[in-house]
Amino acid sequence: MVFGIVKERKSPPDRRVVFTPEELVRLQQAHPEVRIKVESSDIRVFPDEAYRTLGLEVTTDMQDCEVLFGVKEIPVDALLPGKKYFFFSHTIKKQPYNRALLQAILAKKIELYDHETIVDAQNKRLIGFGRYAGIVGAYNGFRGFGIKYELFTLPKAETLQSKDDLIARLKRILLPNIKIVLTGKGKVGMGAKEILDGMKMKSVSVEDFLTKTYTEPVYTHIDVMDYNVRLDGQNLGKSDFYAHPEAYTSHFERFTKVADVFMAGHFHANGSPDILTQAMLQAPDCKLKVVADISCDVNGPIACTTRATTIADPFMGYLPREHREVPYTHPGAIMVMSVDNLPCELPKDASEGFGEMFMEHVVPAFFNGDKDGILQRAKMTENGQLTPRFAYLQDYVDGH
Repeated sequence: MVFGIVKERKSPPDRRVVFTPEELVRLQQAHPEVRIKVESSDIRVFPDEAYRTLGLEVTTDMQDCEVLFGVKEIPVDALLPGKKYFFFSHTIKKQPYNRALLQAILAKKIELYDHETIVDAQNKRLIGFGRYAGIVGAYNGFRGFGIKYELFTLPKAETLQSKDDLIARLKRILLPNIKIVLTGKGKVGMGAKEILDGMKMKSVSVEDFLTKTYTEPVYTHIDVMDYNVRLDGQNLGKSDFYAHPEAYTSHFERFTKVADVFMAGHFHANGSPDILTQAMLQAPDCKLKVVADISCDVNGPIACTTRATTIADPFMGYLPREHREVPYTHPGAIMVMSVDNLPCELPKDASEGFGEMFMEHVVPAFFNGDKDGILQRAKMTENGQLTPRFAYLQDYVDGH
């Protein structure tokens, strides 16, 4: 079997990689029957020489690779017919901008395994960059707060090397006694929590956050049942919310009345109620000054996320009373950070973490007959057709 690590070709450039040089050596030692090829790249966070030094083959010819691994979408003209590909295709939610990509994958009879579709038997995702999105997103939230109030200046995360560097910088700043609300108990939310805890910020209960005044900055970390309530007033628990999201509405406004900063690290399923609405943001008692929307669903559950911002220009202003974007220097603006590729700012850390997860959860499936069904569940296309698990995408492929 020949594994290939492809060059990232999407613009803006992404410096991450599925496998670091050290991880590929581990893979080679564990499975000497595998041949590994690394496509030459001048943008990857690990230069070609780092792979060559460890005895790995670096080349521009990937034609004989059977399985190809990338991070972001691969341009249609770079797809090799008949191969197995692993990358983030951004098609499983029927994203219109990638319809042509999925059509091409089917036309070229490629087997597509989207990183997002790699799940266990309970449908829980096994790999992803979410932790690093949370880490960088939380840091950017503080950076935005400092810029908005001209209190302190933090360097861009992409100019620093690691999570430890981010925390070291944050420990030097002096924050007023602000309140921060963080949503999400998955990898994204827990990544953001690593930053808050690394800064030694005080964590408080929901009840104390809502009712008490503090002389130091504090945060509360909330889950779906802390900001959603059944329309009929019943309290039936989290499983009922997941089964019947249409029976719920958000009461996140109880946090907007006391929080200065909102760090959004939740997963928002289709059909779930919007979390932070225009009405909440327009309310005269809304205190929010900065929203770091790490999850970044544009025109989704966070009303002020009207577009994705960029690493180069991460902040925008949102004017609640007119529901429109304004310069973040506008006196009535809420500062919004909605970068949608945050892990790119820590490419080395993110690549190391991703490779470790891939080695643990996915690589064994190639050699144990896929006994846990990891590859079978993740496979989106086969022989020019959608697999049954992803047949729901047929109308999207057909252009409807």
